[in-house]
Amino acid sequence: MTKDLYQLVLIMILFALVLFGSTARADAQSLSGIYKQVNHAVVALHTVEKQMSPKKPEGLVSAEGLGSGVLVSADGKVLTAAHVVHTADTVKVEFWNGQIIPARVIASAPEADVALLQLDKVPDDVSPVDLGDSDQVEIGEEVFVIGNPYGLGRTLTAGYVSARHRSRNDIDSRTSLEMLQTDAAINMGNSGGPMFDMDGRVVGIASRILSQSGGFEGLGFVVTSNLAKRLLLDEHSFWAGLTSLFLTDELVRVFNLPQTAGLLVQQVAEGSPAAKLGLHQGQALATVNDKNFLVGGDIILEMEGVQITSDRESAARIQVILNHLQAGSTFDAKVYRAGQIVALSTTL
Repeated sequence: MTKDLYQLVLIMILFALVLFGSTARADAQSLSGIYKQVNHAVVALHTVEKQMSPKKPEGLVSAEGLGSGVLVSADGKVLTAAHVVHTADTVKVEFWNGQIIPARVIASAPEADVALLQLDKVPDDVSPVDLGDSDQVEIGEEVFVIGNPYGLGRTLTAGYVSARHRSRNDIDSRTSLEMLQTDAAINMGNSGGPMFDMDGRVVGIASRILSQSGGFEGLGFVVTSNLAKRLLLDEHSFWAGLTSLFLTDELVRVFNLPQTAGLLVQQVAEGSPAAKLGLHQGQALATVNDKNFLVGGDIILEMEGVQITSDRESAARIQVILNHLQAGSTFDAKVYRAGQIVALSTTL
């Protein structure tokens, strides 16, 4: 190599290094700038709900929970994960400045793991963020997640969209899941927090991780913003405030049900429609076929005039009816309680 050619190659290498370094700094500054624009809309959720104590004599005890969420409207609507708030007795939302505001669940789709909260008020210095079109998100696109992993407020993790997953629900297409997989770190406390694109728009809500250790191992999953918007903001999925176990086949015989299927009530949130209806939640832990669940609660046989059936189609019909209930509507159910069929009713 001649001296002139060597000098030319050296100049080109130096130029490339300078250009690459400038691009990397610009990307970092861009992410930092976007974070400053949107992070105040990300909130920490503090919940309290009733759970069975591992010490049997203590029975039901109050347990605290932690999650994340994001403000998506000026009137105080917050998106989060259903598993964080669905059966919570109380929900409090903490903003970036330490201000804590009570909230209530107004819509929830536990099958898709998304829920919607309504704040009692919105802080003056906080603006909502926009929902992006998750259908336009491509694999390999840069994204970032903001949340409260292990209570560390408004932590940013960055990465890429690794894959898109769709799971078909043959019974109820409205809850067919669509999730984005990401290598942006998601840990305990991140649940319900937003995943943003590089324009600062919410394209997903953090839901779960796949882990052998219990911590993040490069496989995080978020529910797409389009699915969350459709189920919660457009269709207003009814929040009953209960969890249940579907009973059929062997379990129907174990509980001596008068029909082929039922819903064994597990948890009931205080102040929820299920609580106002008078549903009783489980009171003791039991194990059947290596599955742990609560027993002693009501078994729902019928809701809104629709009988629970073993083919599960009844659940989809009930959900459609519930989604159309308004304030002032009656909410009815028939339950199996202590060997008797009991009719329950309340006004929403």
